Amino acid sequence: MATIDGRPAQYGITLKQLRDLMEHRGREGVNKVTEYGGVQEICKKLYTSPSEGLSGSQVDLEHRRETFGSNSIPPKPPKTFLQLVWEALQDITLIILEVAAIVSLALSFYRPQQEELVFDDDETSHGWIEGLAILISVIVVVLVTAFNDYTKERQFRGLQSRIEGEHRFAVIRQAEVKQVSVSDIVVGDICQIKYGDLLPADGILIQSNDLKVDESSLTGESDHVKKGEHFDPMVLSGTHVMEGSGKMLVTAVGVNSQAGIIFTLLGAAVDEQEAEIKKMKKEAKKQRKKKSLTGADDDNVTGNSHMNSPAPVPNKLNESQDAKENHVASAPSSGDSHKKEKSVLQAKLTKLAIQIGYAGSTIAVLTVVILIIQFCVKTYVVEGKSWEKNHASHLVRHLIIGVTVLVVAVPEGLPLAVTLSLAYSVKKMMKDNNLVRHLDACETMGNATAICSDKTGTLTTNRMTVVQSYICEQLCKSMPKFSDIPAHVGNAILQGIAVNCAYTSRVMPPEDPTELPKQVGNKTECALLGFVLGLGKNYQTIRDDYPEESFTRVYTFNSVRKSMSTVIPRPGGGYRLFTKGASEMILNKCAFIYGHDGRLEKFTRDMQERLLKQVIEPMACDGLRTICIAFREFVPGKAEINQVHIENEPNWEDEDNIVNNLTCLCVVGIEDPVRPEVPDAIRKCQKAGITVRMVTGDNLNTARSIATKCGIVKPNEDFLVIEGKEFNRRIRDSTGEVQQHLLDKVWPKLRVLARSSPTDKYTLVKGIIDSKVTENREVVAVTGDGTNDGPALKKADVGFAMGIAGTDVAKEASDIILTDDNFSSIVKAVMWGRNVYDSIAKFLQFQLTVNVVAVVVAFIGACAVQDSPLKAVQMLWVNLIMDTLASLALATELPTNDLLLRKPYGRTKPLISRTMMKNILGQAVYQLTVIFALLFVGDKMLDIESGRGADLNAGPTQHFTVIFNSFVMMTLFNEFNARKIHGQRNVFEGIFTNPIFYTIWIGTCVAQIVIIQYGKMAFSTRSLTLEQWLWCLFFGLGTLLWGQLVTTVPTRKIPKILSWGRGHPEEYTEAIAIGEEKFDVDSDKKPRAGQILWIRGLTRLQTQPAEPMRETEV
Repeated sequence: MATIDGRPAQYGITLKQLRDLMEHRGREGVNKVTEYGGVQEICKKLYTSPSEGLSGSQVDLEHRRETFGSNSIPPKPPKTFLQLVWEALQDITLIILEVAAIVSLALSFYRPQQEELVFDDDETSHGWIEGLAILISVIVVVLVTAFNDYTKERQFRGLQSRIEGEHRFAVIRQAEVKQVSVSDIVVGDICQIKYGDLLPADGILIQSNDLKVDESSLTGESDHVKKGEHFDPMVLSGTHVMEGSGKMLVTAVGVNSQAGIIFTLLGAAVDEQEAEIKKMKKEAKKQRKKKSLTGADDDNVTGNSHMNSPAPVPNKLNESQDAKENHVASAPSSGDSHKKEKSVLQAKLTKLAIQIGYAGSTIAVLTVVILIIQFCVKTYVVEGKSWEKNHASHLVRHLIIGVTVLVVAVPEGLPLAVTLSLAYSVKKMMKDNNLVRHLDACETMGNATAICSDKTGTLTTNRMTVVQSYICEQLCKSMPKFSDIPAHVGNAILQGIAVNCAYTSRVMPPEDPTELPKQVGNKTECALLGFVLGLGKNYQTIRDDYPEESFTRVYTFNSVRKSMSTVIPRPGGGYRLFTKGASEMILNKCAFIYGHDGRLEKFTRDMQERLLKQVIEPMACDGLRTICIAFREFVPGKAEINQVHIENEPNWEDEDNIVNNLTCLCVVGIEDPVRPEVPDAIRKCQKAGITVRMVTGDNLNTARSIATKCGIVKPNEDFLVIEGKEFNRRIRDSTGEVQQHLLDKVWPKLRVLARSSPTDKYTLVKGIIDSKVTENREVVAVTGDGTNDGPALKKADVGFAMGIAGTDVAKEASDIILTDDNFSSIVKAVMWGRNVYDSIAKFLQFQLTVNVVAVVVAFIGACAVQDSPLKAVQMLWVNLIMDTLASLALATELPTNDLLLRKPYGRTKPLISRTMMKNILGQAVYQLTVIFALLFVGDKMLDIESGRGADLNAGPTQHFTVIFNSFVMMTLFNEFNARKIHGQRNVFEGIFTNPIFYTIWIGTCVAQIVIIQYGKMAFSTRSLTLEQWLWCLFFGLGTLLWGQLVTTVPTRKIPKILSWGRGHPEEYTEAIAIGEEKFDVDSDKKPRAGQILWIRGLTRLQTQPAEPMRETEV
């Protein structure tokens, strides 16, 4: 018989049996497990031990993977480069250009007979060059777009796998608890599960305490399900542990787990669904055609791909699949209320893009109409000619000019700038300990006006130590000697700490003897265990006497109890209960206390008040957390005064009566020092106009003390430091409903919220976000680590989860994970966020100048000269350098500390400020003046032949080449001006910190020289003399001087109406969820078909940064 690692290779239970086993729930599950002989028997069949786990040898693990599968769900293959190219080609403006170019090519090869007599053959033979050049430039644009999408997708997958790689889980192997990466878990592993875990695989409970699981991700039921080995032992992957702890045997992993099975079905469903959607779209088109023929209103059919699709089973495992592919999994339904709204920047950009699009298309249509009318009037009316075949090529040429105007008007470079800038920042933020899960969180952070932070672990080091203790009426400010404590009290304290701290919490000796011991697990419990070690005793020996299996009952810690209790059998029969928790909570339940020399005394009301005043409050004012340890005994025989006589087992469900009339053993003060870099980080935030608020579960005095040390509250300032109870009293009306107007009275002054529940945190965050008290609307960031912080993290504009102390549930709900749990990393995130926003503003300022100039030149040129001075191919080149290359150059500027010296923009600040508008219009005026001067009098000025009124097939002239060259030179020098958007004078500052910028700039210059000197017919240029080049350079340098003049104009004099992209972005996001081409069915503002067309054409502007964020939002 084949053996593996010293055991038979054939398991006692098959994969299919295990899969079937996990289908059952509740009582059925228990019966099914019993059929196989109980959990212990199943462990034997899988060759594993409930207490020691697997041997962990590679051979064994590999064999298990082969037999039962590995714990990962294969992701959908990424899109190939060709698919992305095909997608980029779908862009409407490009399609129009392609068609026009092909028609122009066709016409250039088609020659009517009589034409040959009129024209010299040499001239017409170049007709095809323009068409080809347009096609080539379209191809370049498409390839650049596709390449960007491709790199973005790869980066995103890298990020995804990094996030998944960070997910580790506590597994018992070789009788030791090890942190194993989730993908390494195999069937037969014994996992320790605790409050806040996201379960990595399906399993059966071996032992559990008070376990409650949120199975909503699988079943959609929001109520927490109680689990226990005797009534519902099945725990499933993808569900969250909301309370309690336990041990489970892994029975199904990866595609065989319940979540994996659903997922495989879902993958198949996606493919079917995509086919279905395509069919629906075709149907919709037919319908639309019918409707437009009958003249019916076609509002309702907007090709919404998700409206009629069945809502899929949402699933958290969606992480590994790419968002874009898995449309169905990641966007359950268009009316999905809890989906994050679009980020502030995206909303503003969408709005801006639509406005520019409208303006551009209007001008483009006008240009074409004017050109055609002029041509017709001149040819047929004035010259009295009849229609000839070669006139068609004139009309196509006019159309091409119109389309080119359109191409230049629409800033396709915008999505590129956004994507580049975000992707670049995300990469750099990794180094600053910010793991960004949703790309858009990065720029939202730059707008943050308020941060609601946890205290423990974020503002403090999360390395807790007991520094004061109160035992038998002795207050010690240093470590007491065990011999000084009465023996019976001392032993009870040791036992109370060792047994009543989760066994997952341990204090380990450091690897390097000079360092402090390593704390593993819950830090408060580690402090208590450290106290035991400080007394010179070993907690492990006590734990070995009382293994977890021997516990009678455990009441685990949760945010309502704020305490934890464990019941163990008592050596002489009966039970002993230990409790630890927040001192004011526990002392309320104490009836006895040990006094001098360990004498038992009744604990009266005034003793309690005295203890609070003299011990607990002074400790709290030093910023210590006070924890009280107490116990109670249930005995079968004669009971002492602090014991309870029992005949049979007490009713453990009746928690209020069980955990009551306790005997207080001691009160300890635990110090969690403020992180040394936090006060400085908070000062930076306050300088940057961001209010930091502390929301904590600790008591008022501790919270106030820490807040003062951090600098959140300053002495003699008018601020609020209140408790959760008081907060609720102030914000709720007589019926107990939260009222926004009452909240608005509280939050602006609130700095510290102590003893707060998760609901309070959520209410506060929601209240600040919804508040309209401040003119710019608040943008709120929240930090959280506990399971219960999930709702607040989801609600916040940016949720930060703690990478080290955070539970999986918190990480799942967050946008950014702080890999070092440090508040100062948040300041870095603010800096990067502001930098993204500024990079995009810089790019816009630059881009819009080019757009305004190019569009106006083409339009007026068409009207005045019957021909655009800038040819189609030239415009496309300008478009390419301006869009693609400039977005690269301007999007990769590094952040500077100056970014933290200005106030945040808030939600409603316009995207293009008055300063920027001043620069855009100022530069446009200069450039237009130069170009029109050159167009109308340039030929006389430079003494060259005029290019105005040249015949259709005449070759390029030096006159128009000078215009094109000057335009590009002015644009290139304006790129320097665009580097500053807040009216700074020195536009060259920090130029050498950005090699990408100057490399691209020099590269563009070289390319321009080549085009002018050797571009000939393809670019409609003729080579220029040195003198003409110097003129072009002179006009180019003029932009820098003119920029200084423009800066001198005071911004305050500019009317507010000139700022663009203001207003509440919500108005736009509700009606148009662009990323998915969905339109809200019930919204009043139904977009018209034309608008839809536009939006689709501009979709690329949006979808790029929008896609990744949909990833884990199911």
